Amino acid sequence: MLLSFKLNAFADERAPQKEEFPIDDVPGFSFMRTLAENGLHDLQNERWNLYGQGTFISQWHPAFPAAYTNVNGSRNSLLPQAQNAFTGTVTLYGGLKLWEGTELYGAPEMISEDPFSNLKGLGGSIQDFEFQKSGTVQPTWYRSRAYVKQTFNLGGQSTHLDSGPLQLAQDVDNHRVVVSFGDMSVLDIFDKNTFSGDLRQQFFNMSFMTYGAYDFAADSRGYTVGLAAELYYDNWTYRIGRFLPPKNPNDLSIDFRAFKYYGDQIEVEHKHTVFGQEGAVRILGFHNHEDTGSFAGAISAYQADSGKNAANCLGWNYGSNNTSAPDVCWARRTDDKYGIGINLEQHISEDIGFFFRGMYNDGRTEVYNYTSTDRSISLGTVFHGKLWGRHKDALGVGLAQNMLSAVHVKYLQMGGIDQFIGDGYLTYRPEQVLDVYYKYNLISSAFATADYQFINHPGYNADRGPMSVLGLRFHVDF
Repeated sequence: MLLSFKLNAFADERAPQKEEFPIDDVPGFSFMRTLAENGLHDLQNERWNLYGQGTFISQWHPAFPAAYTNVNGSRNSLLPQAQNAFTGTVTLYGGLKLWEGTELYGAPEMISEDPFSNLKGLGGSIQDFEFQKSGTVQPTWYRSRAYVKQTFNLGGQSTHLDSGPLQLAQDVDNHRVVVSFGDMSVLDIFDKNTFSGDLRQQFFNMSFMTYGAYDFAADSRGYTVGLAAELYYDNWTYRIGRFLPPKNPNDLSIDFRAFKYYGDQIEVEHKHTVFGQEGAVRILGFHNHEDTGSFAGAISAYQADSGKNAANCLGWNYGSNNTSAPDVCWARRTDDKYGIGINLEQHISEDIGFFFRGMYNDGRTEVYNYTSTDRSISLGTVFHGKLWGRHKDALGVGLAQNMLSAVHVKYLQMGGIDQFIGDGYLTYRPEQVLDVYYKYNLISSAFATADYQFINHPGYNADRGPMSVLGLRFHVDF
């Protein structure tokens, strides 16, 4: 992801989502809208469309206190001196109707990035969701998506799907099955949330893109290959999917042995109305079957033979030079990880929305695809600028807490490192983040967003931090 994420590395895992609140009365520029206004495109029943986005994020954190950094050759500490970071992305989204019910989507994307401390030292609270583990300052183009979507209409009332990125405008039945196959992000299908999900328009911190503890299958850019099916039936939606993990944790190369290693997920969604205000509840479970290292196995291997330490790892490893620490490289085998989460969104009024996510995974094995998190909660509120006469502006306030399992904590206390964390020692506390943003509409579909983050116990370590992060984002849709 970007990490695998999406990290977005997590990125665009990052599927485009609808605005926090309807703003149809103040439309912005888009290429498709311009064609439609000149009679050159049918914006209600499309055979093709083309959209794009550009996003630049610049961030800075001042120096923060740290009792120690990279103890005994460990290498995953966030450096405590002041640092700058940035990401820049450009994405094109194309859709084409092959024949009735069958659509082809593709999305070439470019990223340029320079993270804090080589993207080390933060668990679930990575301050910019766009970061990818494989990204560089040199701009890199790649294929983020190329997939086919097949819709089987089964009756019920008709509903209209608006034109947008990765969506052709059309009428579909409320009772339908949708099957998607190809290169995509798991988050293109699963774990949608109106107020916390599209971080190119909303929060900056990765804790608010999806569940921090959702170790969904993805390469180091946040994308993968998979097959997903969705059943829509009035206010209910049921989703199931199998996606392919990388060959190594947060690696760029995908393992195509779909019946040997895989990430499965299932989700149930119900939309509702409470006192006239729309909302939704989603329950998601995931199961990963991968060649992964267990924390208990790493500890046992080191205790039985101190030569099986982090510095002596063979094969794929995290590069620690700590000769007195265990490492999961000595404990990799085919293993399973399970997790379950709940996702809520609710309009409080026409112009105020609330969200909540919480997930628990078993925390037995190393992070394979996403962030170094075993349990996570996030919640917050988004205010529509219509409240103060700025129809396209928005103000968001979010809180998140990310946590580790007991065996994960023990492994880090002994000097082990995980994909993104490991200071060489650990005085454990949950990692906490406050993220506040204001999105200001500049002109048409161009926005500037100011953001402040307060991150407590970075890397789950009470001996380090707290830290503040100031950020500025420029975003344009076209």
